[in-house]
Amino acid sequence: MKGFMKWVLMGGGLFLVLIVGAIVLIPRFVDVQQYKPMIEKLVTAQTGRSFSMGDDIELSVFPWVGVSLSDLHLGSPKGFENKDMIAVKQFEVRLRVMPLLSRKIEVSTFVVDTPRFFLEKAKNGKANWENIGPAAKSGAKKVTGKQDKAAGTSEGKLPFESFSVGKFSIVNGLVAYVDQAGGVKKEISDFNLDLTNLSLDNPIGVKLSAKLDGKPISLEGLAGPVGKNPGKEDLNLDMTLKALEELSIHFKGKIVNPAGAPQIAMDLDVDPFSPRKLLDGIGQPFPVKTADPNVLDKVSLKVRIEGNAKAVSLSKGVFGLDDSSLTFMADAKAFDKPDIRFDMVLDSIDLDRYLPPKKEGGSKQSAEKKSAEKKADEQKKTDYGPLRKLVLDGKIKVGSLKAAKVKIQDFLAHITAKKGVINLDPLSLNLYQGSVASTVRLDVTRENPKTKITLDSKGIQAGPLLKDALEKDIIEGVLAANMTLSMIGESPDMVKKSLAGKGELKFVDGAIVGIDIANTVRNAASGLGLGEKTAEKPRTDFAELKIPFSADRGIVNIPGANLTSPLIRLSVMGDANLVTEALGFRVEPKVVATLKGQGDAQDRSGLMVPLLVTGSFGSPKIQPDLKAMIGGKIPDAEGIKQMLNTKGAAGSDGDSVEEKAKGMLKGFMSN
Repeated sequence: MKGFMKWVLMGGGLFLVLIVGAIVLIPRFVDVQQYKPMIEKLVTAQTGRSFSMGDDIELSVFPWVGVSLSDLHLGSPKGFENKDMIAVKQFEVRLRVMPLLSRKIEVSTFVVDTPRFFLEKAKNGKANWENIGPAAKSGAKKVTGKQDKAAGTSEGKLPFESFSVGKFSIVNGLVAYVDQAGGVKKEISDFNLDLTNLSLDNPIGVKLSAKLDGKPISLEGLAGPVGKNPGKEDLNLDMTLKALEELSIHFKGKIVNPAGAPQIAMDLDVDPFSPRKLLDGIGQPFPVKTADPNVLDKVSLKVRIEGNAKAVSLSKGVFGLDDSSLTFMADAKAFDKPDIRFDMVLDSIDLDRYLPPKKEGGSKQSAEKKSAEKKADEQKKTDYGPLRKLVLDGKIKVGSLKAAKVKIQDFLAHITAKKGVINLDPLSLNLYQGSVASTVRLDVTRENPKTKITLDSKGIQAGPLLKDALEKDIIEGVLAANMTLSMIGESPDMVKKSLAGKGELKFVDGAIVGIDIANTVRNAASGLGLGEKTAEKPRTDFAELKIPFSADRGIVNIPGANLTSPLIRLSVMGDANLVTEALGFRVEPKVVATLKGQGDAQDRSGLMVPLLVTGSFGSPKIQPDLKAMIGGKIPDAEGIKQMLNTKGAAGSDGDSVEEKAKGMLKGFMSN
């Protein structure tokens, strides 16, 4: 038995020596060049493309199994501009032999030098990367069904125990894409990739650099470890992406179960950059024009992202835009029927800077074109399907805001949406020493949306507000308003026809600017010896101006607007039809000949100059109600003095009182 074992060991040892000797000697005595035509023919058959390789071929077997190839060329089909689809200057790979017996892969070198990929799409739509593979043979049977698993492997596990690479490099790569039909050319050049510490158990160092159409990009950091069950174990990432010498993005976190149902937990940090410079760097024009050309020049972002294919969560968000800073958080799930929650706080922003610049002038043709476009937009039906599915609950807070030149502080909006009903409640803000509290309800459950608005404001300085908003001095005073309005539809015409509701505007301790009723009366009275001439600035002070109104099916009714001032009591009543734009108002002033005191109207002598306002919004007609003034009779001289309204009574400038009254109202409306 001992002799038998001795001969077995001796025989085994001799066999091992022969194998090692063969491994060492074969590369020295075997001419690998003789296999070159066979290799080229095999690759050509398997790809359906021409393949060639250079004469510089090296083969090693022990202690490293290795091969080095040069001048590799895989051709494009006929009819394409570039003869090669893939070209590689040098390819080298070497791995250790003995660890393979223990199912361990140890690669010392994996280098691809100067790879070139030429991807081309012809004018007929065909691409040179299509239909790669062996030509189908007639009668060949297709393999169907699941193939058996390799022996010794189990689902989800690698067929080797360990894997490591000493040097992994792709040097001086190029990817060129040409679309002959579209005239598009794109190129990634100077592509270099180095992977360090490449293994299953350690984080892999990644260093990538390239040029995208001549503009530099880079990616550097750590990825992994991938583990012995790649795709099922968490993949950690800590990377920094830089592009165009302007953009720098750092992301750190992990991907859970990347090959199954992946989930991410990632911190994203985008350093401040200029979108304008970024687009300019790639030769692209900036897509929007703004009133202030200096905005959209600084953007930054920090946020924590967690989620999967069904839900995503954003937390600890800080978005920077020029001089503004927005902190935010958001959750979204059920993307087919979006369920969104968010909370945003913005410190300050001037929205006017981001609006399109004003266009000066404009031809008649452009005006007609705008009118046609507006009409076409009105005829389009909005698809409210997405809004009906939306579930939303969000809050927006803004410290200070400027929009349409109006300055707003402490803006707060709570918006909710469910089953096609969207609510803004509350919607509140402060402006011009006053406050506004409002609610908005939008119901899109039917074909035509229904909107309801409530508003309650108080303490607003109307003068500064209107100066900023309209750049005009119309009225001054402290404004309080309350109203409830409802409307149906989305086009202006539908909204006008359906407008309904009621409300009241109230101004106190103010003035109507541009109309001087007192001066008009003084000058008119001076012509009849009732007063003294004066040249005061056009302005009518009042103690209170109250305007109640109601609306029904597009007709706005003012039952009795009243202005109370030291000189005059003015009441207005009538209707304005928003659909036909027709006016029908009666203005009744009650004038006092003296400016002394604020006593009851009964203690004053009244001078009546009733006016009728008719016509349309664009062309109002203002005329005295002569019949009401004289009661159907011609007044005597004393009556003229008392009423101060005969057609021949002239003021200091020669105008009749009738013309002055028309001028006053026209002046007010023109403002």
